[in-house]
Amino acid sequence: MGRVFAVTLEGRIYTCKHCGTHLALSNDIVSKSFQCRHGKAYLFSKVVNVTNGEIEERQMMTGAHTVADIFCVQCGEIVGWKYETAFQKNQKYKEGKSVLERSVWLSFPKFYSWDCYKKYLEV
Repeated sequence: MGRVFAVTLEGRIYTCKHCGTHLALSNDIVSKSFQCRHGKAYLFSKVVNVTNGEIEERQMMTGAHTVADIFCVQCGEIVGWKYETAFQKNQKYKEGKSVLERSVWLSFPKFYSWDCYKKYLEV
């Protein structure tokens, strides 16, 4: 396997609940009105520090889409999915965007230092 090089984000960040790896910025939120199996989810225009799973066709609440699960690059936990293709015209805005499940990330305001954050994870 190799060494994992993770991107560190600045600002209000969303992180993996399991390991603290930075995943996205609040400025990149497209929508907060998504639902997943475990509750709420947010649609982001950009996420970092994730790997893509296999592409598959899924029947979602808004119709058929081609998606790939996304996993935290550090701990390997599933954190959401990425829209590859939307078949309905009114769903095309989702293509290339990612959904992060609310149950697997934490949000921290920009005034938190990394040292303060690491202490929080150790509790």
